[in-house]
Order: sequence, then C-alpha cells, then structure tokens
Amino acid sequence: MNDHELNALQHVAADEVLFHPGTWGGPAGYRWRGPDGTEAGLVPQPETDVLERLANLGLVTPERRLGPLERPVHLTKAGAAALAPLSAAA
Repeated sequence: MNDHELNALQHVAADEVLFHPGTWGGPAGYRWRGPDGTEAGLVPQPETDVLERLANLGLVTPERRLGPLERPVHLTKAGAAALAPLSAAA
C-alpha cells in the first residue's frame, strides 16, 4: 500500500469523505465532508482515482441506501486492518 492509499484510508476513517450517487442532479463521485456534515466540495481526480482503487479492493465502501443524498464512505474490515499498523505507530 502506498502513501496516497494510506492517506485516503485516513480521510475515510476520519469521516471526511462522502459519495454522491449522481441521482437528482450533479455527477456521481466523491465529495469532501464539511464540519457540519454536508458536502464541502469535490475530491480532486487523483484522490478520486485512489478511492476508486480502494473501493475495488474492498477497503472502503459508500453507505448503501436509497435516496439522492450524499452517502458516508466507510472503511471495511479489510480497510481498517490495512490502516491499523499506521494507527499503532502514531
């Protein structure tokens, strides 16, 4: 796992990432979560690519639910395990 992937896992673990499904307007994709819990801007494409790679590896997953609103992105058990050595070192 490289530094970009670990950094993305840390952002997800800190509850800083949302996923917009693209319904009801706006493109689908990852968004930053603001301090009030609402969308605070688009995640840049390089970081989006890393988040997509982590999702494909089963390390992060957007919350599954119906509706047009942004969904929190969560670590999976595998994602938490991948982040654990970094957390232990801190």
